[in-house]
Amino acid sequence: MNTHLSILSEVKAGNYRALARALTLVENNISPADSILRDLDGTADTTVLGITGPPGAGKSTLVNAITNHFVAQGKRIAILAIDPTSPFNFGSLLGDRIRMASQFNNPNVYIRSLATRGALGGISAKTIEMVDVLKASNFDLIIVETVGVGQSEVEIAGLADKTIVVLVPESGDEVQNIKSGLMEIADCFVINKADRDGADTFANNLKKIVHQGVKTIPILKTVADKNSGIDELCNWIAKSSRTDNNRKTFLFAEKAWKLIQHKKMQDVDKKKLREKIQAALKNDDFNIYRFADNFNNG
Repeated sequence: MNTHLSILSEVKAGNYRALARALTLVENNISPADSILRDLDGTADTTVLGITGPPGAGKSTLVNAITNHFVAQGKRIAILAIDPTSPFNFGSLLGDRIRMASQFNNPNVYIRSLATRGALGGISAKTIEMVDVLKASNFDLIIVETVGVGQSEVEIAGLADKTIVVLVPESGDEVQNIKSGLMEIADCFVINKADRDGADTFANNLKKIVHQGVKTIPILKTVADKNSGIDELCNWIAKSSRTDNNRKTFLFAEKAWKLIQHKKMQDVDKKKLREKIQAALKNDDFNIYRFADNFNNG
């Protein structure tokens, strides 16, 4: 049997060691990563839940509580925690792993951290590929947690079947400025840390804004570290969502766009780019647009 088919059959059988190996091959473009991806079932229908929101909103604690809820029902959960990446050393901050430490020895939970590799919205082509590998492993739910840093959060919509935007009562002053893109991608708003002052007022203000939109978006309150409101949230997650064809087309177009973009860019050597920039900056007439044109033309 071909190596990649052997790995895939182990992944489908739920072998975590084979899954970890397949994800590492795909993340680092190591052969036979291409063959593994090309033999995946492109229409696997495991629900992918995107969870995004500003730093400090308690996303990891919420993911932990959601995971506990579904594991108690005998479900298998995969978590892909996308960590912000330092633009200088491209390392991954593994805070999520610390917060989810209690899940590591759970045989029904698989956790993987992934550095964003400079993708602004936290979603790179690698994220898409790794989620598709996870889909092959017969999980009941795949949770993708990404840090929300503004308009670029909308990228999660190109990956997830359902997207939760997590906010906290302190976001109240900013509620009028919530980006329209964020409104478009949210299938559910969760106000976490809802035992803090101002939570009810914030929820009401958010409802007024949400009700101006075309679709009805639920607004749920949770206190994740006390497990409050988690049952209601998980009931919403468990409801099958009929993905209309337009959204499905949008999802796949976004994925294709990312993959094509990644393919076109993979020959661009970042180190060589920095070296050339360093040299070009010494010229008095340096212009970044002319530089990019010349770089693209080899």
